Amino acid sequence: MLLSRKVAVKEERSARNALSEMEVKELLGSVDEVWIARGKKVEKLAAEAAKPDDLRGPTGNFRAPMLRRGRRLLVGFHAASVEELAD
Repeated sequence: MLLSRKVAVKEERSARNALSEMEVKELLGSVDEVWIARGKKVEKLAAEAAKPDDLRGPTGNFRAPMLRRGRRLLVGFHAASVEELAD
């Protein structure tokens, strides 16, 4: 999906090298808006209102993927939101 839109990936991280809570806090501090995908729903929050626990899935791990473009962060997969973020 991202390749077809010629979106360059600057950083990629595997689940074996997951983000720490401190890294997630730094990431939240570097964006203005956070989109959290849970199933078919996407919750859009101001970054100041988002907490690291909001980005966790049912297993307790951070949701994947996390896609950042500009000052927006999408957490979890939602095809329409990925397309909107890529535009």
